[in-house]
Amino acid sequence: MQKLPFLKESTNMLICGEDLGMVPHCVPDVMQQTGILSLEIQRMPKDPNKSFFNPADSPYLAVVTPSTHDMSTIRGWWEENSQRTQYFYNHEMHQWGDAPQFCEAWINRAIVEQHLNSPAMWSIFQIQDLMGMSEMIRRTHPGDERINDPANPKNYWQYRMHIKVEELIDNKAFTTLIRDAIVNAGRA
Repeated sequence: MQKLPFLKESTNMLICGEDLGMVPHCVPDVMQQTGILSLEIQRMPKDPNKSFFNPADSPYLAVVTPSTHDMSTIRGWWEENSQRTQYFYNHEMHQWGDAPQFCEAWINRAIVEQHLNSPAMWSIFQIQDLMGMSEMIRRTHPGDERINDPANPKNYWQYRMHIKVEELIDNKAFTTLIRDAIVNAGRA
C-alpha cells in the first residue's frame, strides 16, 4: 500500500485493475481505498457460488462488460452451451420457457442494456456486441466475431470488421439504436 498511491498520483488517468481470478483477499479493499476501478465480467462472477455476475450488483467504482477480447461475443457464447444459456435466459434475463437457439437481436440488446443500466462508472462493449443488437449490421456467423481464443494458437487477433466505420456512422437506424440505449440508461 506504500507504492500504489504514488503510482496513482503520478497520472491523471483513470485506473482500472484486473481483479479477476485468484487474487489476494486484500485486493478489493486496496482498490476501493485507492479509487481503482474493478473489472466485472458477466460470465466470470467473482463469487464462486454464482453462475453469472449481475451488472445491477456492480459497485460504482467498476467497469462492467459482457465479454472481453479473450472470450466469445454475446452471440457466440449464446450458442456454446445450451444449459448455461437456458439458465441465463430464465434466471438472469427473467424470461419464461425455452431459450432461443440463436441469440436474436432483442436478446443481445437486453444484455447490453443490463450493463448500461448498471451503477458502474463505466460500461464497455466490444463493437461486435453492439453490432449484435441489429439484425441488419451483425455478421451472419457469431464465430466470426471472436477476436482471440487463448486455447487455440491459430485463432489470435485476426478479427476485422466486415463493414467500414463510415458505413456504421451513416447507418442512422444503428446509431439511433445505440444512442437511445445510452440515453435511456442515463449515460448520455
